[in-house]
Amino acid sequence: MSNSTHQLTRRTACGLLASLPLAFTAEGAGRNMFLALNSVLISNRVPWPDFARLAAKVGFPGTDVMLEEAMKQGAGATKDLLAELKLRPAAINFAPEFRKDDATFAAGLVKLKESAPFAAAIGCPRMVTYIMSSSPTPKEELRELYRKRFSEAAKILGDSNVRLGLEFLGPLHIRKAFPHEFIWRMDEMLEFAKSCGPNVGLLLDAWHWHHAGATTEDIIKAGKQRIVHVHFDDAPNLPPEQIRDNERLLPGEGVINLTGFLQALAKIGYTDALSVEVFGRGLKNYTPEVAAKMGLDASLGVFKKAGVAEG
Repeated sequence: MSNSTHQLTRRTACGLLASLPLAFTAEGAGRNMFLALNSVLISNRVPWPDFARLAAKVGFPGTDVMLEEAMKQGAGATKDLLAELKLRPAAINFAPEFRKDDATFAAGLVKLKESAPFAAAIGCPRMVTYIMSSSPTPKEELRELYRKRFSEAAKILGDSNVRLGLEFLGPLHIRKAFPHEFIWRMDEMLEFAKSCGPNVGLLLDAWHWHHAGATTEDIIKAGKQRIVHVHFDDAPNLPPEQIRDNERLLPGEGVINLTGFLQALAKIGYTDALSVEVFGRGLKNYTPEVAAKMGLDASLGVFKKAGVAEG
């Protein structure tokens, strides 16, 4: 998840891509997966476009894109900014509110018809969101509602060749927050995503992968086309009932098999971003620049240990 709400209550495409700087085209893009700055790492303290500038200053190859603020600047200005900073765009939060009533969701789809071409225009054809793993609504009823809504959204995104990544949430306390358990396993979320459209896949978070009991084989089975985006983080050695989603560790500090995680991603040929998404850990007590550098350095250390190329 990429914003604070996760704590129970984020012209044609061909023509647009043709206008991108070489660094953002398929031919010019790096062939390795790369690290990106996520706003959670710096406790959401830096607005766009200074956020992108911070990512570049610290040494991140990529940055998550803050949709609303970037759209105010315009696609051209955003492309120019990323090119100037030599940053690769990682992912954009899926804006439509799909958890509420039909009218609210319909209004979000109207905005999606503007934001999807924008995502393609800046070379970031990836949107992501999370799905709570428990709900007041019975599972099958909610599954059908969400399938219908994400299918509608996927058609709009598909017109701009944009993919949608759905995140499953593994920790026990989220699964028990509401009366009805919902999808929380990687394989089940993958099957649900496939039912929503050919351009729908997973937002794969190492934290949730670990707490859902998923394996490296699950990553390999999912394949490159269904892994839309990745979050990178680590977990303390605590029993499931003591795990809290907003208290994570920097990559390499905990017990997640990040070596296997990275090697599985490399095996399927994943070449998009891993956004470093670490909640808590006292990072708010550091300046945004120091917190960002800590996240980058820790992540690079894990890549080195895993023997996986980055950037």
